Amino acid sequence: MNDRPAGAAGIGRAGAGARPVRTGADLTASTAVRYALVPVPRLSLAAVALRSGLHPDLIRRFVALGLVDADRDAAGRLVFDPTAPAVLARIQRLRTGLCLNYASIGLVLDLLDRISLLEAALRGRGTRSDTPPWT
Repeated sequence: MNDRPAGAAGIGRAGAGARPVRTGADLTASTAVRYALVPVPRLSLAAVALRSGLHPDLIRRFVALGLVDADRDAAGRLVFDPTAPAVLARIQRLRTGLCLNYASIGLVLDLLDRISLLEAALRGRGTRSDTPPWT
């Protein structure tokens, strides 16, 4: 059983690295996967290394450690989101500024992401005030 609509097997896909886009209806009503019609720009390993100023082997190690998200294209090469150089800069700042090892950097990145999600949820609900709640 194919979840895609008839005739849409290859439409809108940017190759094997296309990411499915899930909408609210997809998450609640069915398990159908929709593909973005506009290809998402992806960066090669060489482009990320050039923009971040890091050696490609170090970036591969970060991918292996799970610090940076990467996918593989049809040829098996690593491709990255356009935000990867910013993530790598954040990793380098944590490494040099706080003298953390790479295992603890992963933990710190996870905690920082959770904090930003919680702050965004608070901002969305409008419950955060300028004064701290303990005063």
